[in-house]
Amino acid sequence: MRNKEFWIALGFGALAGGVAALLYAPQSGAQTRKKLKRGIEDAGEALEEAGDYLRDQAEYLSREAQKLIERSKDQFDDALDAASGAASKAAKSVQKLV
Repeated sequence: MRNKEFWIALGFGALAGGVAALLYAPQSGAQTRKKLKRGIEDAGEALEEAGDYLRDQAEYLSREAQKLIERSKDQFDDALDAASGAASKAAKSVQKLV
């Protein structure tokens, strides 16, 4: 219940702040709307650029992770081959002794 009261109080506070800002604005409504529109456009462009950057970074990290996986697979295969060879030699040595 306290959570609901918090959001209601926050909404009323934001509304009161908005009304006070409009009443005490140092510019006309048209100028304020132009500035708001320009600010929203700039924010949209910034978000778009950030999205492009994040997409590029995600693609780069995906490629790097794929390379790392491939290298790990190759190293694992090499280690497995070496272990098989050692086990085979050990088995042959044991057979010779027996």
